[in-house]
Amino acid sequence: MADWQEITGGITAPRGYQAAGITAGLKPSGLPDLALIFSEVEAIAAGVFTTSQVKAACVDYCRQRLQAKQSARAILCNAGQANAATGNQGWFDALESALAIAQALNISSESVLLASTGVIGQRIKMDALRSGIPKVVAALSETGSDAAAGAIITTDLVTKSIALETTISDRPVRIGGIAKGSGMIHPNMATMLAFVTCDAVVSPALWQQMLARAADRSFNSITVDGDTSTNDSLIALANGQSRTPAIIEWGAEAEKLEAMLTAVCQHLAKAIARDGEGATCLIEVEVTGAHDELSARQIAKTIAGSSLVKSAIFGRDPNWGRIAAAAGRAGVPFEQENLQIKLGDFLMLENGQPLTFDRAAASAYLKKAATSAYLQQDTVLISVNVGNGYGVGKAWGCDLSYDYVKINAEYTT
Repeated sequence: MADWQEITGGITAPRGYQAAGITAGLKPSGLPDLALIFSEVEAIAAGVFTTSQVKAACVDYCRQRLQAKQSARAILCNAGQANAATGNQGWFDALESALAIAQALNISSESVLLASTGVIGQRIKMDALRSGIPKVVAALSETGSDAAAGAIITTDLVTKSIALETTISDRPVRIGGIAKGSGMIHPNMATMLAFVTCDAVVSPALWQQMLARAADRSFNSITVDGDTSTNDSLIALANGQSRTPAIIEWGAEAEKLEAMLTAVCQHLAKAIARDGEGATCLIEVEVTGAHDELSARQIAKTIAGSSLVKSAIFGRDPNWGRIAAAAGRAGVPFEQENLQIKLGDFLMLENGQPLTFDRAAASAYLKKAATSAYLQQDTVLISVNVGNGYGVGKAWGCDLSYDYVKINAEYTT
């Protein structure tokens, strides 16, 4: 049983945080497009970013800031323009954005982190951003999480947020998060953004380690379409306002905090996969029996990312052969005679041997998931065992529909 409970409030549930989201005129649609997250005190900051060689200016900016100073007070996020592949001027735009929001908040620009999302190759509309900054600062609120979550999305159909609470040293500790993403999603950080706030007291090195491990078990284990973005950013702040004793080394309290951080990240990651462009259901793949967790996750990610597996699930076709083929090409050695595959409760392969199963009922299982969108019942469960090892890993994805092609074929037109 989880040692925490879900609470309301999203990213402003932890003590000492405010957030806002406004319409600044960055998006052609006129929808909200500028978000701000603000800590009332300097907070320990950690980040995990895209592995792409083509990176947005905000990614380079944040990496430099976090290398020089592992703390921050503000995260400014614009939606509409990715500010990636925009040359030197894109970099200068990022610097100007950080300075402008710092001056409006009366803090150092070194305490500002940035994120952008939108069309690659387009600079931020700086006139709109400049005029929007006073408005987004004025809109800061301890109940502003939903507004911020709505201002960071692009092709998302729904906002994504979560907040959890546990107890450390008899005092409540909270972690909240918001995220965006539904396309250009693939392991190794994928276009996704996620922001996490926490009110615990934790050392910078430990917080970064916790976040990296949580990312591996969440955002690095989801896939929608096999494409990694130029802008992927996961940024986490811990401001110490819970007034709990400092967590500076690994132990029971650190383990509890990391488990809750991982749960927040996994909730947001699954929400991104569920909201995949054109998707009708969430796919969860669990692999057991591998040599180690890394191997199990590799197999699971390969299955979840297979276009053939995703297409079969969209077509409500219980074609377990595609699952077997994906597992076999994952680059992880295992004995074929140990392979077991289940789709929901339907056992289809045992000890490497095909079994007779009710294909109509299995197809109905897939159809039921597709008709329960955004409910817990919409998850297609794929279970794969590859041997007798202790390694267990999970990955999440979605089916591949006609609408995915339509959405992305018309993305800039």
